[in-house]
This record gives sequence, structure tokens and C-alpha cells, in this order.
Amino acid sequence: MLKSIALTQLRLGMYVHSIPGGWINHPFWRKSFKIETLEDLQTLRECPVEEVTIDTAKGRDIAPEHEIDDEADEDDEDGHDKAAPPAGIAIAHEGASATVAVRKPATRTETAVERERAARIISSSKSTVLNMFSEARMGKTVDVKDAAELVTEITSSVSRNADALISLARLKTTDDYTYMHSVAVCAMMISLANQLGMTQEQIKQAGMAGLLHDVGKMAVPLDILNKPAKLTEEEFASVRSHTVQGHGILQQIEGIGEAALDVSLHHHEKIDGSGYPFNLKADSISIMAKMGAVCDVYDAITSNRPYKAGWDPARSIRHMAASAGHFDPITMEAFVKAIGIYPTGSCVILQSGRLGVVVDQRPEHLLNPRIKVFYSTTSRMPLKPEIIDLARGSDKIVAYADPAKWGIRNVPGIDLQ
Repeated sequence: MLKSIALTQLRLGMYVHSIPGGWINHPFWRKSFKIETLEDLQTLRECPVEEVTIDTAKGRDIAPEHEIDDEADEDDEDGHDKAAPPAGIAIAHEGASATVAVRKPATRTETAVERERAARIISSSKSTVLNMFSEARMGKTVDVKDAAELVTEITSSVSRNADALISLARLKTTDDYTYMHSVAVCAMMISLANQLGMTQEQIKQAGMAGLLHDVGKMAVPLDILNKPAKLTEEEFASVRSHTVQGHGILQQIEGIGEAALDVSLHHHEKIDGSGYPFNLKADSISIMAKMGAVCDVYDAITSNRPYKAGWDPARSIRHMAASAGHFDPITMEAFVKAIGIYPTGSCVILQSGRLGVVVDQRPEHLLNPRIKVFYSTTSRMPLKPEIIDLARGSDKIVAYADPAKWGIRNVPGIDLQ
């Protein structure tokens, strides 16, 4: 008898009849086989699919509920999957208690499900932000009711799995940059607020501030925003005015939070006083504005723009870390822990010559995430997909990779169409 089950229901002795998707979605050359080893069981549970089909006539059926607890010996002593990475540790924000917050790592199934949810949120967010910014461009009072609902959805997604939505939000085009940049900064502000140990209300305010931080750019002519050449002094002054313009636009909205007003006006201030519009220094800049500065610059320099191609995340982090006096060190450190040097979904090339996609990262191993390798640049042939933990081996990341250069259109976890 054929039966579709969730990956979490898989047990030793089951006979897998089929796994949905092509070879690149799972690490097995054959789709029909009996699960006879813990290694195969764990590998199956980490596949980026929601369910598989089993044949109960050839193998074990789903265990009754009262039997599930008896199977704990398939996992380690504390109930976690043996291959699950250790939990990440969050740091506290300025003025917060020193209590450490522990985050339970998501399973492969949970990540796959959340990426689907995140994709739907991002799809709907485009029209929400576009309508909101269009109102601002036409001089109308911005209605932020839909924006508040969007922030709530993004907050929920980030709380379940921050990497899922943030990695998708980064896949913007030059045409929708202005709008999707706001969504990406919103998600990163929420993730950073979580990392800093902020309250739920502060996290919500951080998300709204991120979503609205660049609303003032609607007062800047489009031909200047999208100009591929170097800006003149007058044009640059127009762009710089977006902080004051945005603050003015948000002041007209009844009930707008203080964080949104603060971040819109001050997200280009630098701790050494060289920022704008008021040349504020470290102690005069709020924690929300410091967060906005980091998130805004990171997404801007990693995105493709009309006048330049985006940098890879690793180069961007190095550049920002080396920009002495620009960013608050504590906020920057928390940001790297929250986002990671190699964000989930990034395609990288390893020292061994293999291409892989980042499937998991941990604060204590920022340079050595878990990678799903799938292609050999030496033989220029696909490899049997395999998940490897760089923190437990000798291989290492040497650079980011453009899969299109190797004739690869679909990378696990990334839609390149």
C-alpha cells in the first residue's frame, strides 16, 4: 500500500517508493529503496521536500502514536537529530540583561516549508510596498495598515527561520530594487533585533522602521535614483535629502512609531560623525538608527544596481568591518551573527573544486557552514548531492560562485530562472 508521509515520520525499515523532484533535490540516485541505516534516515530527513511516498507492503508502516517515544534511540541522548547543528547563541543589546538566548536550529523539512511561506510573503509584499511608495511619490498621506500586516508576517517568518526569508529577499532585480530593498532591510532589522535580545514590541518597531526607512526616496526624481553614471553634486544632494524628506512624510502618519521616524532620519549617520544629515556621533545615535545603518548598507552593497554589480556577502562584511568609524561595533558583531558571512542559499566554490549551496550556518562557525555539494568544477559534471559540515572537515570555502558560469540553472534552494 502506497502512503505519502512527512519526512519527520520516516523510520528505519520503511520502504521508500518515491521522492518528489529531480536528482538535485535529494542525494539518492534511486528513488525506491529500504531505509536500513541511520545515515540514510538522517539524509532523507534533510531533503528539501515536504513528503515522500512509502510502500507499506515492502516495509514498515507509520508507527502508532504510543510507539513514537520508544524510538528515541534513533536520535541522540537529548532528543536532537544526530546530524543537527548545535543551537546558536544570541547576544544582548545595549542595556539588556546578560541572559543568553538559545535558538533551536531548524530541520531541513522546516526550512523547506518556511522558504515556501517566505516566497509567498515576498510575492505579496511587492504590491504592498509599491502601493505605499506610490502614495508617497504622489504626495498623498501614506496608509501603513497593510505595511503593519506585512511586518507582522515577516516577523513571524523570521522568528521561525530567519535565513529562509532573508535569503529570498536578497534575490531582487535592478527593476524592483527600491521596493525589495525595503523588504530585505525590514527582515534584517527584525533578525538583528532578535539577535540583540529586544522585546517583541521593539522587534515590531524595528521591522516597521526597516520597511519605511527609504520612503523619502520617493521625493527624489527617478532619473537620479536610477542613473547609471556618477551623480553630479546637485544630484547627490538630492539623494541625500531623502532622509529629511522621509522623516517629513512619516510625520504626517497618525500613530507612526518613534523608531520609524528615527531610522528614516538617521540611518545614514556614522559613529565618527561623518554621516548625514546632522553629523551625529556614537552616543547621539540611537540603537535603532545604528541597526538601520548596518542593514541598509549591507543590502545596498550586496544588491545589483543600475550603476554597479553587487558584491558577494563575504566581501561586503569585510568591507563594512574595515570601515572604521562607520558602524557601531556591537551592532555590527550582532548583525554578522544574525545574518552570517555566507548566508543560507549562497552558492560557493570549495577548495576541493566542488560547487555547493549553503544550507545551514551557525554563529560559532561563521566561516564553516554546512554545504550541499552538487557539482565538480574539475570534471564539469554533476555530483551525487551530499551535505558536508565544513566545521568537521578539511575542505573550506574559497570564493562565492556564479552557477550560471558553469551552465547550472537550478541550484538546490535557489530559483535562478
